[in-house]
Amino acid sequence: MHVLLGLEGSDESLKTLEKTLDRVQEVGDELTVALVGKPEAKRSVEEMRDLTRDHLETEGVDADIKVLDGDPGSALVEYAEAEGFDQLVIGGGTRSPMGKVRLGPITEFVLLNATITVKLVR
Repeated sequence: MHVLLGLEGSDESLKTLEKTLDRVQEVGDELTVALVGKPEAKRSVEEMRDLTRDHLETEGVDADIKVLDGDPGSALVEYAEAEGFDQLVIGGGTRSPMGKVRLGPITEFVLLNATITVKLVR
């Protein structure tokens, strides 16, 4: 399966990267990592690129890293569909005090607009 992993600069993105790398090693998916900018993110795109490279090297996973410009949600959906990926993986979703899942704007946009399978890692 050809998988696109969308990351922005949050701790949640790093957790999503780790879980996705475990899955890639387990089943042998072909992975591409797409980095998107988010102004309020904890880390810049450049920091995320370096962290992603480190994780890929440590785990021995060969993957392309792409930096996408523009609105993060739109950029992920457009790139995933244009390049023919089978699945788009994103992190997202926190729990409210009542136990309901809250989605951020990027996650919500991707889930509502992608025409390919989206895997939400929480």
